[in-house]
Amino acid sequence: MISEKLLEMLEKDGIVAIATLGKDGPHMVNTWNTYIHISPEGRFLIPAGYMNKTEENIKYNPEVLITVASSKVKGLHGAGAGFLIKGKAEFVTSGPDYDNLKEKFGWLRAAVAVTIDSATQTW
Repeated sequence: MISEKLLEMLEKDGIVAIATLGKDGPHMVNTWNTYIHISPEGRFLIPAGYMNKTEENIKYNPEVLITVASSKVKGLHGAGAGFLIKGKAEFVTSGPDYDNLKEKFGWLRAAVAVTIDSATQTW
């Protein structure tokens, strides 16, 4: 599910946008490519320091859209690449996924664990 190109992007500088949908409508939050780690099961693990509205929305509706982009990776048509990831997310506050991420990001209060349904290179 996670292509070599997407793995390459997660090692480069770039931006990640996470879109959720809650009772009050859509919401977006950003993080950095290099903050995302992959669990042994192939889930995205994203450190959450705040992301309070994101957590509220995920409790209401676990479906998320995530874009990952980097100008440092060759894309479909030249410099720069991007992906659209669709999946289901949950906030994790204990267990191995949380513990592993907490080691790297002492400031996190939770790990956003995303089970990927699809990952499509868009550019």
